[in-house]
Amino acid sequence: MNAASATAANAAEVVTECQPWQEVQLDFLAERGTANPYTDVEAWVDFTHDDGTAIRRQMFWDGGNTFRVRFASPLASGHWHWQSADRDNDAGLHGKTGSFQVSQSKPETPTVFTQHGFWSVPQGGRNLIHADGTARLLCADTAWALPWRATVDQVKTYAKDRQDKGYNATLLMTVQPDLKTKGPRSRTEAKGFDVGFEDLPQGTLTKLNPEYFQTFDRLVDVLTSHGIAPVYQPVFHGYGWKGGGTAGNVVSADDYARYCRYLVARYGARPAIWLVGGDGPAEKGSIVKQLDLAGTQIEKWDAYQQPTGIHYSPHAKNRTHQDKAWLDFQWCQTGHGGEHLAERVADMWRNVPVKAVANGEPTYENIGRKGNGAGWWQGHEAWCNLTAGGTMGVVYGAGSLWQWRLDANEPGHANWCTAPGAGWREALDFEGSKYPGIAAKIFEGLPLANMEPNWDCTYGRRGLLVPGKLFVLYLPEGGNSAILCQDVPRSYRVYDPKTGKVMAEGTLEDKETAQAKSDSAGEPRVLVFTAD
Repeated sequence: MNAASATAANAAEVVTECQPWQEVQLDFLAERGTANPYTDVEAWVDFTHDDGTAIRRQMFWDGGNTFRVRFASPLASGHWHWQSADRDNDAGLHGKTGSFQVSQSKPETPTVFTQHGFWSVPQGGRNLIHADGTARLLCADTAWALPWRATVDQVKTYAKDRQDKGYNATLLMTVQPDLKTKGPRSRTEAKGFDVGFEDLPQGTLTKLNPEYFQTFDRLVDVLTSHGIAPVYQPVFHGYGWKGGGTAGNVVSADDYARYCRYLVARYGARPAIWLVGGDGPAEKGSIVKQLDLAGTQIEKWDAYQQPTGIHYSPHAKNRTHQDKAWLDFQWCQTGHGGEHLAERVADMWRNVPVKAVANGEPTYENIGRKGNGAGWWQGHEAWCNLTAGGTMGVVYGAGSLWQWRLDANEPGHANWCTAPGAGWREALDFEGSKYPGIAAKIFEGLPLANMEPNWDCTYGRRGLLVPGKLFVLYLPEGGNSAILCQDVPRSYRVYDPKTGKVMAEGTLEDKETAQAKSDSAGEPRVLVFTAD
């Protein structure tokens, strides 16, 4: 368990320590039984700091009569006092009290989240911002099936690889969403999968399996300890895992929203992104209602206001719920044919009110055939999406990895959506996986908040501008570029986006039109102009 401490809270008073942005857990035992604790119990804990800051965290059921609350202090010092409450006044859940002293000790393995706090997207903003104000470029991988297929040891291998390459998030379907897909309840047998809801095949979400989520906890622990924030998609709406008809399209709005509350209760005191809609047009009346109720409930119960958004299918309009207060970001999908379609994010950039934008699903590397979306294609795609307006960040995916295909010969997966000759482990090493992470590393520490696509500081080159602070210029084939704008800082570095190495440095002449030189003819370069 990732929690810094787990405390039995049925004592009259509990005093313990917590560290800033580190999850701690309180355990409660209900004294009354209910027919279905998952659906029938509503309980929570109110945390109040000495300075008056108040946080409410919902309890979640974890089997038997056990309920838990997870909490992370957003403040670096002081005392938190807490008191539990239960809608039905169960004596084991209601009226317990205690306190936390915020400790100054440092975690053994710090991450960007323990150092800077969780992410949010400010109202009217387009970027991820840590609690301390640090801007961060999203660099997400796509491991949709990891929650029900992967083992802890496998996720350790996966997380280390992605951390080393520069990734800070990964897209997850939280439960196997197909209504009709069948197989053994196993993470190691061909066609096998673990089960989050026993009644999902009937199109309902009422019979939650706590053991599934206890295993999921351990997988999430590995990811977050490597600085990778899970992107939680509750129940998918599109193709799903094997195309067996996805439950997201048929479960009721109430079932869907209840499950979203559960995810927030269970995982909301750790780094998280909430992806309420997954691979659907999101325009059908029942789905519009479902996602709006889910987003509203996440907004209500997520005390840390971590980012919430929607990921669309390739043919969607990409703007459903644009005006909702709970919506922080919109992600398009550009299909699996290996085409560069950055105009999709450019179109989304213009939607109002302003929301953060990214291409959440470009072509998976080697999907369907070797060479499809492969190698440097992924790097060029990342830079094209960024400079077209997808400034929230970049997302990568590999065929066979997203399904967590056990090996290259595992049956039951369609050829069109797997990588020939690869299971998840082989797909982890696809060349293209290097390049989105290199882009994120180049942006590390830059004043990227509020950067915007720019076409008027050059003769039509791909650029991103924060006036007077930052200009990032992408040259797909190197070469030189005239700089036409005094808003561009004068000092610059030249990066090779295939390696991340600094190839040259320069200073622009202080005149109306100045030349920036990339040192390259025919190879891609990224020029980063800063005020330092």
